[in-house]
Amino acid sequence: MKSLLTALLTLSLILSGCGALSVNLEPNAAKNDLNVDATIHLPTDRYPETMAHIAAAIKAGASAICTIDRNGADANRDASLNGIATKKGFDRDEWPMAMCKEGGDGAHIAYVSPKDNRGAGSWIGNQLAELKDGTRVLFVVGDSAAAVVPAATEQPPVKEETVYYANCAAAKEAGAAPLHKGDPGYSVKLDRDKDGVACS
Repeated sequence: MKSLLTALLTLSLILSGCGALSVNLEPNAAKNDLNVDATIHLPTDRYPETMAHIAAAIKAGASAICTIDRNGADANRDASLNGIATKKGFDRDEWPMAMCKEGGDGAHIAYVSPKDNRGAGSWIGNQLAELKDGTRVLFVVGDSAAAVVPAATEQPPVKEETVYYANCAAAKEAGAAPLHKGDPGYSVKLDRDKDGVACS
């Protein structure tokens, strides 16, 4: 009977997407130092726009740790998106997420394509589905937790709107092209001739 229960539990974890390959619940040095309960390695290759935003947000000082607080999600979402205009063809992605105690006012916001953003949201939601409120989860973008854990700061991060375009087609679709150096969404990656004007 015990082996049957173990097999059923293992199968349910695999089917729910919460297998050990995605969520690491084993103790390790990084988790102990940060006082977290779980670590999730984000799939940068599957949802590049959303993952690039998360990495940029953390680099700018946003928390890489999410303390799950599902009951506070609606209020956090209202606070984080307050004053951030909608843009046709884009989702407003927020980090930390609304379901994190660390989210809400001051969250980092970026415009991301709906397909990428909703796919990433669904993937992350599946990883967190079995975790209880109050669980502290470290999100790792890339290979190293150290690369995404922000340095301690006395001031909360300033609310910042980040615009990201995966390619020139996305910039043109948003009506933002051409992009000049210093414009929201400009990147050297989009400026092929390096003349300071992308997607011209």
